[in-house]
Amino acid sequence: MASATVKKRSEFLWVRGGRRWSAAAFVLEARGRQNVADAEAPARFGFTVSKKVGGAVVRNRVRRRLRALTAALSPDQLRPGFDYVLIARSAAVDRSFADLKADLDQALARVHQAPGQKRRGQKNA
Repeated sequence: MASATVKKRSEFLWVRGGRRWSAAAFVLEARGRQNVADAEAPARFGFTVSKKVGGAVVRNRVRRRLRALTAALSPDQLRPGFDYVLIARSAAVDRSFADLKADLDQALARVHQAPGQKRRGQKNA
């Protein structure tokens, strides 16, 4: 599934104010778009890989892996009208693709979870 991308700095900053979930290899940020007209538009992804991750070759490899992850997602995991930003961590270089996929699946479920909703496996205090 080919998806649109977040490209402008202002769009990245907008997503920054939304929901976040951290995994070992990346941080997922998600937020619905402002425009009512964009509410039914397909989901968009943005990718951030800083120099802390590695040199240019390593950063490009990580970016390609993250793009492949998002391409492998099923449409029912994404919400229309949402923007997602994946911020890579250095663990993304060596982590297996299956582990990255499992982390992304969990992260998507968590950012779409209602704020007061009880998490699976959580006990009452």
